[in-house]
Amino acid sequence: MANSIAWLILLAFLIFIEIITLGLTTIWFAGGALVAFIVSLFYDNLILEIILFVIVSLVLLFFTRPIVKKYFNSTRTKTNYEAVIGKEALVTGTIDNINNAGWAIVNGLEWSARSVDGQIIEKGTKVIIESVSGVKLMVSIKKEV
Repeated sequence: MANSIAWLILLAFLIFIEIITLGLTTIWFAGGALVAFIVSLFYDNLILEIILFVIVSLVLLFFTRPIVKKYFNSTRTKTNYEAVIGKEALVTGTIDNINNAGWAIVNGLEWSARSVDGQIIEKGTKVIIESVSGVKLMVSIKKEV
């Protein structure tokens, strides 16, 4: 009976953590704890319960998590910095990494900018945003086709 109470407490704790974070991380282990709890009601074998907890948790984690994440996050809106990666920006202040200077405008917002390869990029140049580092755009000169 003590095992059953321990599994029930673990199950409640894991579900509580999942509700707080909504990160799809502890729910898989809560499934394993549920199976271990059910088994503990019929058998008093801690080794069997732990083995089932680990196996069920890992099976849920590796086989169902990718499917659930695909559908769970399908409507997620990209945040400001994620949305600008790969977009074109216009340099509004010469980008010079050595002098820690440079500005670019994208989507109507001005960001500080730095060159990914360290070259100086003049004002008025069109660039592509490669990544975001802190609050700085990391850019490269747009290749004209």
